[in-house]
Amino acid sequence: MSLDSAEASPSSSRDWFFPSPSFIHSTSNSPQSPNYPRKFSTIPRHSRSSHTDWKPPKTSTFRSVSSSGSAAYGDPKYGRVRRRIELRRREKMAKQEKEDPVLEQKRDVSKAVSGVKTAIGEMGIRDFGQRVKIRWQMASYIAILITAFGSLVHKNFSLHNQVIDLQDQISTMNIRLQACNTSDTFDTISILQEGDHLSSKGLKILALTVSIALLSMPLFVFKYIDYISKFRSSYNCSEKVSLNKQLEYRVDVLLSVHPYAKALALLVATLMLICLGGLALFGVTDDSLADCLWLSWTYVADSGNHANSEGMGPRLVSVSISFGGMLIFAMMLGLVSDAISEKLDSLRKGRSEVVEQNHTLILGWSDKLGSLLNQLVIANESLGGGIVVVMAERDKEEMELDIAKMEFDFRGTSVICRSGSPLILADLKKVSVSKARAIVVLADDGNADQSDARALRTVLSLTGVKEGLRGHIVVELSDLDNEVLVKLVGGELVETVVAHDVIGRLMIQCARQPGLAQIWEDILGFENCEFYIKRWPQLDGMQFEDVLISFPDAIPCGVKVASRGGKIILNPEDSYVLQGGDEVLVIAEDDDTYAPGALPMVNGASFMHIARPARKPQKILLCGWRRDVDDMIVVLDAFLAPGSELWMFNEVVESERERKLIDGGLDLSRLVNITLVHREGNAVIRRHLESLPLESFDSAKRLPYREAMVTRGQRGSFSRGSWIGEMQQASDRSVIISEILDPRTKNLLSMSKISDYVLSNELVSMALAMVAEDRQINDVLEELFAEEGNELHIRLAELYLHEGEEMSFYEIILRARQKREIVIGYRLENAERAVINPPNKNERRRWSVKDVFVVITEKE
Repeated sequence: MSLDSAEASPSSSRDWFFPSPSFIHSTSNSPQSPNYPRKFSTIPRHSRSSHTDWKPPKTSTFRSVSSSGSAAYGDPKYGRVRRRIELRRREKMAKQEKEDPVLEQKRDVSKAVSGVKTAIGEMGIRDFGQRVKIRWQMASYIAILITAFGSLVHKNFSLHNQVIDLQDQISTMNIRLQACNTSDTFDTISILQEGDHLSSKGLKILALTVSIALLSMPLFVFKYIDYISKFRSSYNCSEKVSLNKQLEYRVDVLLSVHPYAKALALLVATLMLICLGGLALFGVTDDSLADCLWLSWTYVADSGNHANSEGMGPRLVSVSISFGGMLIFAMMLGLVSDAISEKLDSLRKGRSEVVEQNHTLILGWSDKLGSLLNQLVIANESLGGGIVVVMAERDKEEMELDIAKMEFDFRGTSVICRSGSPLILADLKKVSVSKARAIVVLADDGNADQSDARALRTVLSLTGVKEGLRGHIVVELSDLDNEVLVKLVGGELVETVVAHDVIGRLMIQCARQPGLAQIWEDILGFENCEFYIKRWPQLDGMQFEDVLISFPDAIPCGVKVASRGGKIILNPEDSYVLQGGDEVLVIAEDDDTYAPGALPMVNGASFMHIARPARKPQKILLCGWRRDVDDMIVVLDAFLAPGSELWMFNEVVESERERKLIDGGLDLSRLVNITLVHREGNAVIRRHLESLPLESFDSAKRLPYREAMVTRGQRGSFSRGSWIGEMQQASDRSVIISEILDPRTKNLLSMSKISDYVLSNELVSMALAMVAEDRQINDVLEELFAEEGNELHIRLAELYLHEGEEMSFYEIILRARQKREIVIGYRLENAERAVINPPNKNERRRWSVKDVFVVITEKE
């Protein structure tokens, strides 16, 4: 193998030329070097012999390479694609350079081996004499091979050294080329920086001009508006409202109508200050616009940040922004303070919503509220307290102050006051009316018709609640004639308590039976015993006679019959058998203090003839005038015996009384048992009372007897002829019943020993509270107050036992059942108050004929 063939091989040509990427890129794209190949392709094998004298072409001059390279170097469009092509080309060339010399050597060796094999074959044919010659030939061939191989290795090392030298030269040229390109780039960057500086300077001047213009624009607008207003007022005298006032009015309406207008205006002002401040800082500093906006925000948020500013322009702008930030902060504090004040004022005035359920809601305000709250507090004590919400058209603070003055313990019950009108649905929703378990509508003080009309409108508002009502409505009315209309509007949801009617009936009952007012206080109030209705399945199939003695801590009074639609029957027959679904009406201390027990061993009560006293004509004096006096006259006519007289003593002219009675619905021709006697005068004036025969009036025998005897002993110092002495003598022979509105007055009357009383407001409040807790009790109260059916009576003990007879309370109950009466309590001769639902009912004791018993019996 000759050196020429080795020099002409492609491997040798590739070994000494490795251009750098920048050099290849520049030379392949240079238009000034057309003789230089654009791609470094390998010379075909069949043409190697004809290219033995091939040499690398001359490279272009340094100036042409740098100029063309700089033009291509700055073109970023195809730079990435060209770098990928050159990288792949380098990898392919390096692989071929590693493989070509090895292949050439293998081919040469294979040729030599084939020649040796051929020579050895020929030697086998020849004779042994020629073997020596063949060995010399083989040795010469081997020497030739060794010489050729040595020369090849030498040539390879020399070519490698040349490649290294060329690479060093190429590296030096690339360094020079890059230095030239860098200098050109620096010149370009400096030129661009000068242009950018000029453009940035223009932008900064523009930003500063815009910020100043925007800041001064409101001043020009205000001046222009003022000028337009003056111009219009000078040429148009008919225009009364200037443009300034119109704009002020629009702004006031915007801020008052929209609740978030103030906060939105403050936000817009803050953003405008930040933007204008950022533009101004951008015009006087070298920072970018984003940095200037952030710096403006820091000046607004913290006015102390402007202390680090340097230079007259930045300091002036930063101080202006900080001053605006202080104004913004002051307005924000005022806005927040106003919002907090409005919220506290709303809470103080009771405008917030009540988020409660199963609470008692009281609508309205009257003198009965204190007694009503007291009864509800006592009723909720067994439950650990409750929630009572009061809504009235009064200030919340005044209501809370008045309630705080009420001297009673709330016992865990919370009273929440809210200001509002029960006629407005929004106010009703504010107190969670749909979730209340009972709603009490109080009557207004004043005109009865107006009060009932307002109560009717309130019921209409309650029935119009979209969410519906969970509880029932208890309405206090002033006139009995309006009850039908209210029930017609409210339907099954409404229970009515006619205050005047209840008090009138109580006063009539107390006039006929002195001491009954205290019994009603004990039964209606939650402090002692009251009515409860509950289902007891273990009593099914038992007769009512046995049910009477089945409760050690309660007294059964009636049955709620399921088969008759839940009708409550007071004082049923002994033979009535409880059926499935029936409930028992009892008088007990609380709903969780009683339960039926085993039937006690009670001695059979011996029969005793009980003769009820016959009714006798009575002479009753009625002092004063009430709007419902016509209803009281009807009730008295039903209760009193024939031949009774009703003296009416008041300041109403006698000629007007009959007209008012007829207007009230009284038909004088239908009065059967009583005769009306009219007298005109004032019960407070002494001389008017002296004209009446006070000692002749008798309603019923005064009970208790002991108080009359004690009163006579205490009043012995007064002369018989004095007016006070005559009043005392009259009180000993008759019963004086007075209606008391203020519960504090009863202490004075109890010390005077001359009068019985009826606490009208307190008793009505008790009835309202009881019906609010259980609406079924209203049916019981209506029957006890009505002219027909059952009622409470006070009976002398002599009607049921003999003097000194020893009996248990159960035995007395069974003996009273002979006349179909239910004994619910007693009052001993020397006791001040009656005992309702006494304990230890099976304990025997001695009784006196001067004792009295409280019974439920049919009206006589």
